[in-house]
Amino acid sequence: MLNFPNAKINLGLFITSRLQDGYHTLETLFYPTNWCDILEITENKNYSKSQPEDSFHISGLSVDGPTNQNLCSKAYHLLKEKFNLPPIHIFLHKQIPTGAGLGGGSSDGAHTLLLLNNLFGLNISHEILSEYALKLGSDCPFFISNKPSFAFSKGEILKPAPAVLKGSFLVVIKPSISISTAMAYSQVKPEIPETSIAEILEMPKEQWRYFLKNDFEKTILPQFPQIEKLKTNLYEAGAYYASMSGSGSAVFGLFYDEVKLSFLKDEQHYSTWL
Repeated sequence: MLNFPNAKINLGLFITSRLQDGYHTLETLFYPTNWCDILEITENKNYSKSQPEDSFHISGLSVDGPTNQNLCSKAYHLLKEKFNLPPIHIFLHKQIPTGAGLGGGSSDGAHTLLLLNNLFGLNISHEILSEYALKLGSDCPFFISNKPSFAFSKGEILKPAPAVLKGSFLVVIKPSISISTAMAYSQVKPEIPETSIAEILEMPKEQWRYFLKNDFEKTILPQFPQIEKLKTNLYEAGAYYASMSGSGSAVFGLFYDEVKLSFLKDEQHYSTWL
């Protein structure tokens, strides 16, 4: 069985507090895109006790870390503990870059839960699947619903959001550098915003650039001028809004019309109508 785990972008990202456990609370809008990985899961009918219960094959873009630490593998073992799943083969073709702030790994884990639920007829509700997804990561539950959502707390508290980008042309650019999420959080300074993201999104889109901020940019852009340059280039190309997504390093631009960007060189990029 096959599915297509998709990336997300963040429309605004306010870091609102630092908790005693070292984690941070935030306010953002998760918005799904159709830049996707390819995920296939089949039952491993040739399993033997001398082999691992799940075989995991990754192609496409490189992924750091051992396969048993990948969220796809963790999602399988999470459900196997409850439902005694049979051995499986997992095939993941990576097209969403890592270290980009696009949620590709979280999406892979969440879509593994969805795929296993369908493949083996587990009949788990989306509400319960979201609880399993939260055990994989704070932003994983978003990919279960996969609809525009305001996110709060650590990213796991979701509220439906309007499809404010419908009819916009999206360009996402991943520069050659990657950003460590842990490093980005270690440098950010929490602050309560004066205006909520929901209120800002009610403004004319041309005003978003003055109010809809990504708090990570305050420390990331000075350290990585390549990212800031891409954001500037997107505005110069006519974007009505441009921002870094999540903790970076991907940058996206939103346009009223389809564009072809002459400044792109070797950067990975993706464009689509939303």
